[in-house]
Amino acid sequence: MLIRRSIGWPITLGVVMILLLVALTIGWIAVIIVAANRTTSTGYWWAALAVGTTFLALVLVGVVIYLVLAIKEIRLNQRQSNFIDSVTHELKSPLASLKLYVQTLSRHSVTEAQQVDFHRFMLEDLERLDSLINHMLDTARLNQAPVAEEAVDVELSELLRRCAVTGCSHYGLPHDTIKLELSPAIVHAQPLDIEIIFRNLIDNALKYSGDKPEVLLQCWVAGGGVVVTRVIDNGPGIPLNLRRKVFGRFFRIGSELERSKTGTGLGLFIVRTLVKRLRGTVTVRGRGSQSGSVFEVELPGHVPTTQQSAA
Repeated sequence: MLIRRSIGWPITLGVVMILLLVALTIGWIAVIIVAANRTTSTGYWWAALAVGTTFLALVLVGVVIYLVLAIKEIRLNQRQSNFIDSVTHELKSPLASLKLYVQTLSRHSVTEAQQVDFHRFMLEDLERLDSLINHMLDTARLNQAPVAEEAVDVELSELLRRCAVTGCSHYGLPHDTIKLELSPAIVHAQPLDIEIIFRNLIDNALKYSGDKPEVLLQCWVAGGGVVVTRVIDNGPGIPLNLRRKVFGRFFRIGSELERSKTGTGLGLFIVRTLVKRLRGTVTVRGRGSQSGSVFEVELPGHVPTTQQSAA
């Protein structure tokens, strides 16, 4: 079992060091002022005061920066630990399930109906493993510099339709689970990057929307050469204080050992990284009085040339 380091002690240590430095600075300034009042060489003492104060201020800034970096590092370690827990679970569970079904089929006589069920369960386990591997491969691609020659004009609305069908099929849902409001739009990028972005967003929307998911997929060309795409779900939503953090590497809401949904905490990190690489933005917000989240992606793009000519 992994032991997660607490962030309590570095915070306490940092606060104590800051308070000590502040007290030292105030005391030192008081001593210098008193000494300056008892001597005629006031210029020397005021120069010493300025230099000393500057030095202590720099030390104080350094301590604050150290504290911030230490907290970030420990939180990253915690997320990495969660990631290891998640990947271990994601690998172990389907493998154990596959092993059980294979042993049952090889050692026992089962009916034809049971064989069909076993094969279906085994296929679901394989798809789960395949999804995990795809996430890892997508993450590895982020470390590779994009090749400009591989970018092409992608018709976004058609790609979104394919991603919607694939997502519904993956979860065994009717294709009308995802409502489409798509206008033709062109973005210049590598098709695989665009597919990865919206495959992850649609997968999250379906995964976290409960037993009766309802997803709305919108796309249109806004002013200023920007293509706006929204993925709207009816899930529990994301708390306001976590809406920036969900795009961090390995970040997942809650405890890894208490979740009912599978995942690695990499999907939204991949989305944000690829969108930034394409000079776009991705944001998440709530739906007001309704439950759910709205993920909005803005990418440079334009209306297809044929429609521009017709206009």
